[in-house]
Amino acid sequence: MKALIIIDMQQEMQFRIETGRDCVNGDAPKRIAALASAFRQRGLPVVHIRHHDDDPRSSMHADAAGYPPMACAEALDGEAVFIKHTSSAFASTDLEAHLRKEGIGELVVTGAVAGFCVNSTVRAGADLGFAMTVVRDAVVGFDLPDAGLSAQVIFDVTMAHLESDFARIIDTSVVLAD
Repeated sequence: MKALIIIDMQQEMQFRIETGRDCVNGDAPKRIAALASAFRQRGLPVVHIRHHDDDPRSSMHADAAGYPPMACAEALDGEAVFIKHTSSAFASTDLEAHLRKEGIGELVVTGAVAGFCVNSTVRAGADLGFAMTVVRDAVVGFDLPDAGLSAQVIFDVTMAHLESDFARIIDTSVVLAD
């Protein structure tokens, strides 16, 4: 069975998009919402991953305005929600055990941020033997201004690395057509 994984689509991502930070796929939230709806209509699981930073000054701390999920990542009753404290959704949660218990072997990954949590989760999932698919146009990427790297460069390199050995890379239209 396959499941949709929505990684870190929390208000902090919306704030970054709205403030005009250099970004790829700023419209990904609408695609993620469409994918979640399609998975739900097909009776397939939608799994939510949220990032929590223990530092109370962090925008990703549970008390911060950036912590709550965006509308596209609101969990419905019965949908699994995992709170992670690491980049990979596998490293600090029971995600792997949950997926195995539910008989889920294929993960369709969306969310944020391409070069960080999406990247590390996809690589870890592939290492654990899950069939990984990344929905390219439903993944948000941001720049690294201190390194002088644009969002597009980071995104393109990340997708190329993932596609070379860890995941199938497709667009939303392909998933919706399945």
